[in-house]
Amino acid sequence: MNPKDFRCPEAGRVIRTPEKYHAFIPAPLPPAIPYDAELALALSRADAALSELSGLGRLLPNPHLLIAPYIRREAVLSSRIEGTRASLSDILLDEMEAEVPDGDEADVREVRNYVAALEHGVKRLRTLPLSLRLVRELHARLMKGVRGDRATPGEFRRSQNWIGPRGSTPVTASYVPPPPAPMQQSLARWERFLHERDKHPDLIQCALMHEHFEAIHPFLDGNGRVGRLLITLFLIERGRLSQPLLYLSAYIEAHRQDYYDLLQRVRTHCDWTRWLLFFLTGVTETARDAIQRADDLMALREKFRGRLKDKPKAITLLDELFLNPYITVARAAKILEVSNPTARQTVSLLERTGMLKEISGRKWGQLYLAGPIMRVIEKAGE
Repeated sequence: MNPKDFRCPEAGRVIRTPEKYHAFIPAPLPPAIPYDAELALALSRADAALSELSGLGRLLPNPHLLIAPYIRREAVLSSRIEGTRASLSDILLDEMEAEVPDGDEADVREVRNYVAALEHGVKRLRTLPLSLRLVRELHARLMKGVRGDRATPGEFRRSQNWIGPRGSTPVTASYVPPPPAPMQQSLARWERFLHERDKHPDLIQCALMHEHFEAIHPFLDGNGRVGRLLITLFLIERGRLSQPLLYLSAYIEAHRQDYYDLLQRVRTHCDWTRWLLFFLTGVTETARDAIQRADDLMALREKFRGRLKDKPKAITLLDELFLNPYITVARAAKILEVSNPTARQTVSLLERTGMLKEISGRKWGQLYLAGPIMRVIEKAGE
């Protein structure tokens, strides 16, 4: 890390450690933000899109039917940024105890941990504010039993980490966050900023909170995923999201290099404005995509419910397909609490309506997929 790259004391300071490498200590939040016309317009658009999405979450007849696949899609995309290769299909098949491709078990476990961490965070917000304690809880669930589980799950690091190409060291890394002692001070200041109310626009505070967390990098592994979890949880805690429907991982994945470059420019050039514009654009685009995807899923549900009039078992199974589009006759029998022949008749009915298609090619233990649902869930954002 070249200390000459860090040209703005307002963002933080570079220190030289006893081990002869340089590290960055971020300055306390908040910085002075110039609210020019471009930033004000971006904030207005993001606020409007987020409010529309939150309102939609309140009106959904059964929010869980939409939230469940969204959470899993976010888990896949957020983990993919960190190099995990599991697909949404792998996760859904694993959840119904079907087989996943050889070698994907570790990746699937990482994604499932992300789902568990997010669901835990949403539940804990009912009794615990967003805080360092909750951050540690999220990390513990995220890293449990996976490749990074040696990185002290649920504990802030007690040694130096760094960001750079494979094989880099603290001397050659592109960015070195605070050493453990000043890191603790930075975390305490970050938490105080997190608890500030009615001093900043929610989305601005959220963007600042996220950037600062990544600058501190308090864990040996899993910082990026925890940082992205915090965005959704912050907006839920502030009452800006009625349901966990907004996730920025797809946007970050599509603009990954810009994301990393802009985080670094905050530290080197105090370029808060460009980072905030990036973040607010991400919120706007992601919220609009979520609204459209929700509309598509709800329209699909009503369309097929109309085709299944007076077929209550088929309608019950249809709703289950929105939670997980994969189904077997045995799973259908368990869900409906009916015999295997009755379940097979129900699956066949959904197959005739065009909702299900057999994809295994087997005569026994056949596997069906609700293709229309899966296509909406996996549809790339416009």
